Amino acid sequence: LMNAAVAQGVQLAEIAQHCDSVSLCFSKGLGAPAGAVLAGCREFVAEAWRVRKLLGGGMRQAGVLAAAAHFGLQHAEATLRRDHDNARRFAEGIHVLDSPLWSINLAAVETNIVMLNVQGAWLSPAKLCDRLRAVSEEEVAETGQAVSVLLLPWSAHTMRAVWHRDISAHDTELARRKLEFVARKYQE
Repeated sequence: LMNAAVAQGVQLAEIAQHCDSVSLCFSKGLGAPAGAVLAGCREFVAEAWRVRKLLGGGMRQAGVLAAAAHFGLQHAEATLRRDHDNARRFAEGIHVLDSPLWSINLAAVETNIVMLNVQGAWLSPAKLCDRLRAVSEEEVAETGQAVSVLLLPWSAHTMRAVWHRDISAHDTELARRKLEFVARKYQE
């Protein structure tokens, strides 16, 4: 919800008005260690509260978590905008490589998520993700850096990259360079 609102440049309420209920996780993108908020009509929230208690949910001394969530909410727009910009920069950098290993639909990069379409049947997303995670001696010797990039094999032909508050513009550039290195090695 927060990523969508920032990407569209609208208030959360503008999106949520079309929903019966919404849940906002404070650890996804906002950087809080835990926590979420649930909103809906009074009866819905009352039932959710009852079920949570029935299942044993609840925390004591949750003020520290609430403070982290509050901080995340106060800085959400700037933080998420930075994540979106880093994802866009990465996608554009990978697109320019014009690698036969993958392609990116730049029009689909709207938030902090980049989907890479793995091309050809000779390399699966899982194997490519393994290679991006691994650091070889050859890579360190050639680039002077040991960079491990964590992508998720999303489907039979797709990998997913997601940015969050702990990934800087510098980290993003290192990840782009790693993909460039791996593409070059596979082409050799």
